[in-house]
Amino acid sequence: MAKPIHQEVTFETTPEGFYDAYMSAEKRAEYTEGKAEISREEGGSFSAHDGQIVGRNIELVKGKRIVQAWRVAGWPEGLYTTVHFELVADGDHTKLVMDHYGVPDEFEEHIAGGWHARYWEPMMKYFA
Repeated sequence: MAKPIHQEVTFETTPEGFYDAYMSAEKRAEYTEGKAEISREEGGSFSAHDGQIVGRNIELVKGKRIVQAWRVAGWPEGLYTTVHFELVADGDHTKLVMDHYGVPDEFEEHIAGGWHARYWEPMMKYFA
């Protein structure tokens, strides 16, 4: 396993606004243009991108932190990774600090690029 994928991105919204957009199935479907189902409860399940990404919420602190067990549906059975989002207020913006742990080396480049292409870039447009 490689070191965690570490990304820091700033969005034109509050930490609460980012949290709400990421944890809302309706809003996520809007900016990712794919079906999403998301529980807002710790232990609850989620799916995104028409079921291509699935997992469970481990820790949810509104406007501050999201921790999820996360996997691509086509990965080998039982292979889960862990995604940590820390949301830091920066004036009227939010600095997202993401660490994605446990991504196998052969998927690292694809997953790292996927966060930008499928989440951060669409979310920047959504908040603009």
